[in-house]
Amino acid sequence: MKRFDYIKPATVSEAVSALAANSGAQLIAGGTNIVDLMKYDVVAPSVLVDINGLALKDIEALPNGGFRIGALATNSAIAYHEGIQQQYPLLSSAILAGASPQLRNAATAGGNLLQRTRCYYFYDPSTPCNKREPGSGCSAIGGVNRIHAILGASEACVATHPSDMCVGLAALDAVVEVTGPDGKREIAFADFHRLPGDMPEKDNTLKPAEMVTAIRIESQPGTRHHTYLKLRDRLSYAFALVSVAVSLDMDGDVVTAARVALGGVAHKPWRNAEAEAALVGRSPSESDFETFAATLLAPAKGQGANDFKIPLARKAIVRALRQAVAGTPQVQSVKAIA
Repeated sequence: MKRFDYIKPATVSEAVSALAANSGAQLIAGGTNIVDLMKYDVVAPSVLVDINGLALKDIEALPNGGFRIGALATNSAIAYHEGIQQQYPLLSSAILAGASPQLRNAATAGGNLLQRTRCYYFYDPSTPCNKREPGSGCSAIGGVNRIHAILGASEACVATHPSDMCVGLAALDAVVEVTGPDGKREIAFADFHRLPGDMPEKDNTLKPAEMVTAIRIESQPGTRHHTYLKLRDRLSYAFALVSVAVSLDMDGDVVTAARVALGGVAHKPWRNAEAEAALVGRSPSESDFETFAATLLAPAKGQGANDFKIPLARKAIVRALRQAVAGTPQVQSVKAIA
């Protein structure tokens, strides 16, 4: 690990100033991702800005029934929060499907949003990787790409975002609150992460020296019709090959609003507003589920070793919609065999 300076700011303003004053500075909170990246020599920040002392740990109930989750709230604190479990069980389920209890006790909400891809080549500095070294090439294209993207990929990068929590937040239409040199602003969750395009080194739409301070979820009508289905190679401590987060509002057996996000398949949680709108006003059947899956996966393209993800995702989407409509959410993650 290379030498670095260490700063521990007392306020958000001081943290932002430290980021702005040092182009090579990076934040550290739980450290569950950045410490690994430093050990593997994938990143070498000149300054670590330790924000663990900031007052960003609270999970605050909002007057409209929603919640504001501080960027330093741990994954465990969020998942087991009584209000979150009652009002947004989808988020709790998504978090508990990820990592291990030990990691969830350390990992933070803000860090979860900002974690880097788990692509083999990104973690191996001896191989070309456009995300790590722009312009060097993408070793996963034509290489070992079983875990890689089938949606939204580019000729520069086929990596996927690894977070389970983010898939749940995407399906809940969360809002990310950030602070930077120009003050505070809000970013719709759908706009926070970005597709790789020709700049895969940029994972999100944060501006220089901005930091995440909170995640806000607004009140939604019901909690019964949801599910988080995660398909992976083993039942514990494995990233999703495909995951599906579904949150439906229903009046009797009629869907009044639909939010469906896919994980493990793209550089960001994947949604399709057109497909979701087609479910509204219907008492959905199996054929509706199949049509929805076909629409969502229409642009999907395998990379060879991950071609199996397309039929796997189709079956997962149908199963997740069936569970959500019936009000029988997934209670145990499922092991994928492919």
